[in-house]
Amino acid sequence: MIRSFSKYIFDHWYKQNSEMSSKYFKNCYEDFTKGESILSNNMIRKDSKISLGLMEKWQSTVRQLDNLDFSDYSVYTGTSGIALLKLKKDPEDKNNLKEVENLLSLHKLKNRRHSFLCGDPGPLSIGIIVNHKLGKEKEVKQLVARLKLLDKDVIDTHSDLPNEYLYGRAGYLFSILFVNKYVSPPPFDGSFIRKIIDAILICGQNLSKAGNFKCPLMYQWHDSYYLGAAHGLSGILYLLLQARQYLTEEDLNCTIKPTVDYLLKQRFPSGNFPSSLGRDNDKYVQWCHGAPGFLYLFTSAYKLWQDPIYLKVALECGDVIWEQGLLKKGYSLCHGVSGNAYCFLELFQTTKEEKHLYRATKFAEWCLDYSREHEKYPPDRPLSLYEGIAGPMYLILDIQKPYEAKFPGFTL
Repeated sequence: MIRSFSKYIFDHWYKQNSEMSSKYFKNCYEDFTKGESILSNNMIRKDSKISLGLMEKWQSTVRQLDNLDFSDYSVYTGTSGIALLKLKKDPEDKNNLKEVENLLSLHKLKNRRHSFLCGDPGPLSIGIIVNHKLGKEKEVKQLVARLKLLDKDVIDTHSDLPNEYLYGRAGYLFSILFVNKYVSPPPFDGSFIRKIIDAILICGQNLSKAGNFKCPLMYQWHDSYYLGAAHGLSGILYLLLQARQYLTEEDLNCTIKPTVDYLLKQRFPSGNFPSSLGRDNDKYVQWCHGAPGFLYLFTSAYKLWQDPIYLKVALECGDVIWEQGLLKKGYSLCHGVSGNAYCFLELFQTTKEEKHLYRATKFAEWCLDYSREHEKYPPDRPLSLYEGIAGPMYLILDIQKPYEAKFPGFTL
């Protein structure tokens, strides 16, 4: 019986490790050692590989973007994601801004879905910012009104709208905060934002009580208690912490912090996190599921509460990503190498330690050296921001100023 049990443990361990190794390439980069700085005047050095290769990569990417599918206008897989990329490239050029506006297809929006990445709020938010930059304040007011009109199901806690980030209330909250960050004066007042937050908190508290969970907040999507950034608890908490100026001390210390601490207890021994409660498969190391998405929550928690355990866990997430983050799924933001690279930029901005910037540059170099050999599972939307080539292009633009880099559509 002892031998049988030992065999079960071995077989379980072997299966898990085989599954993991089948999902990522071995990281053959040497890890950071102190030497000449990667930085010059707070920017990546001009003689670095990712700076020297920037324009060629941009031109190659733009040539491929001639074949966009305009039937999909989402940020996640459609033309609005390309609009966000082009806005990143030339944020003040008027001709570029007009091109960005055309990519949003604002006349096609049908008031469907409520999130920044996969719904109308994404193109509407970007449209507001672009029209503000162009000085078209009448259009700004019209688009703000359209975005605000989507709030009915968001504020109604009895609607069937989920709370997660990709499709739900947290994604709508990001849209509102995103507009307020880049438009002055901010179009959405605190009371409106607080209504969205209240709905998210009430839904989480109700489900937690109904399920007798040992944390104040819990959320469900497609009959599972997801935990990752895209669909789950960590992503929702991260969005709430980005709206912390609208939160009370009771919200922060009695509701959100105990839930963050509950998530700490869900870690696998490897340092990774499960995709949902009840899943013992330690196999996802990507933004949407696993350590990469959790890392942002724990760096935010550290900055707010200054508890070293949060930073320790975030750093350990970084080590997991360094070891297992060169994914065979490809280069995407959602479930690929460029999304994982942003984790190191987040750690660099949090700690100011160049080790993390070095790691980010190595993952960026992997994305720069695009090869089909490094993409065992081609994406369904190969040109898109979150699944395709626009994501790594955004990273390579963004990493040039690493202190300012932000995961697009997720970090304000």
